[in-house]
Amino acid sequence: MTDPLLIAKGETDITLLPDMINRHGLITGATGTGKTVTLRVLVENLSTIGVPVFLADIKGDLSGIAVEGGGNPKIDERIKKLGIVGFSYAGYPVIFRDLFGESGHPVRTTISEMGPLLLARILDLNETQTGVLSIIFRVADDNRLLLLDLKDLRAMITYVSDHAAEIKRTYGNVSTSSTGAIQRALLALEDQGADKFFGEPALEIGDLIRTVNGKGVINLFAADKLMQSPRIYSTFLLWLLSELYEQLPETGDPDKPKFVFFFDEAHLLFKDIPKVLVEKIVQIVRLIRSKGVGIYFITQSPSDIPEDVLGQLGNKIQHALRATTPNEEKAVRTAARSFRQNPAFKTETVITELGIGEALVSILDNQGTPTPVERAFILPPTSRLSPLTSEERKKIIASSPDAGKYDALVDRESAYEKLTARTETDRDEPVAAQKKTITSGKSKKTITKKPTSRSRKEDQPAEIIGDIAVSVAKSIGTQVTRELVRGLLGSLGGTRK
Repeated sequence: MTDPLLIAKGETDITLLPDMINRHGLITGATGTGKTVTLRVLVENLSTIGVPVFLADIKGDLSGIAVEGGGNPKIDERIKKLGIVGFSYAGYPVIFRDLFGESGHPVRTTISEMGPLLLARILDLNETQTGVLSIIFRVADDNRLLLLDLKDLRAMITYVSDHAAEIKRTYGNVSTSSTGAIQRALLALEDQGADKFFGEPALEIGDLIRTVNGKGVINLFAADKLMQSPRIYSTFLLWLLSELYEQLPETGDPDKPKFVFFFDEAHLLFKDIPKVLVEKIVQIVRLIRSKGVGIYFITQSPSDIPEDVLGQLGNKIQHALRATTPNEEKAVRTAARSFRQNPAFKTETVITELGIGEALVSILDNQGTPTPVERAFILPPTSRLSPLTSEERKKIIASSPDAGKYDALVDRESAYEKLTARTETDRDEPVAAQKKTITSGKSKKTITKKPTSRSRKEDQPAEIIGDIAVSVAKSIGTQVTRELVRGLLGSLGGTRK
């Protein structure tokens, strides 16, 4: 049994029980009140007991967690104030990851793995356009056409648009206005750099769940640049969460989590989100703990999180909130009501009085019941607060176990190549002339008539299935495993299998 994790000191020591960590949690507070330090302390504790984590580095200031701290007067002052005995500095194993491949190993997935609903969220499609996108995915699946990157999806959109009349009979109506809107949205997505996210080699979930010398690996995801495209950021993390849910086996109630996922700027996940997607997120949050995964949301106020999700979060740390406007006063009341009250103080009042690094804390006891809220100071981190230098980061990246595995983009045969080859074959094939004799008066005239492009297109759907190469067999198995998450996150109106 793993010992409790000391995370804060108040009237009593506040410890987090490892077997309750996968009951999820919430870290909230206004900007500058200490959320980032609290996040670091939790991550360090988890790594120490051998639990790997994933967290996004929103401001680019978390990289110092890879090396031991020391020499910081504020940390020394906090250690002395809290009377911490035996405090020692330490660094932790870190693997740097970056969607753009600039500040860490590239992170990619395929269009097929993302699924139509999450992709529609990134593209900001309306309901009708999302339905058409689902049809495009379905046609690709039924024809064994792999959707790996953006050019595959573009080719597939063109194919479906060209064969809309035939496709309508089986899958439903596909309008040129919808396919055009999707194509335009893809161009805008590419301008944001998201084209680097789609392709192979795709991230293997098992590479996130590692230990080094008994410490859990910290997967630090560079998100400072990605935050310029918040919809892509939130959808990427939701995709990653769904992949964890899909791929990890059931573990029951482990002594400690298998993996912990930190979702910073969590309000972005729920901004302008369709109701069907909120329901799926609630479902994942509820069920993923049985896979040994804990989810911790970091945001300014509990009111940023839907009630159904908030009710699933057992461990809560609330830093100071301001109450200078009616909306802020409402947020304070919401935060106070989310705790089990302590008769020793009025929670709503204390939330506005907390100092930097001070928080209201309620954790789950060994029966899974929230403890009464306590006022306490979060312990200082043991790693370096300042970020790594560029050279320090490069050295860690070069020595990473994933060095060289994801760096080079692989472009294998998929929908784009298959559809392009089909088009070129049709264009280059000699056309059998159709001769017709026309009699006019005393003369006879023979003319040659070639098949129209429309008649050739109508022949393609039946032919193209037989043209798919055996080389896709390996990926067919992968696509089958994706059906679970497609059913959970990738379907609208029953258009998916």
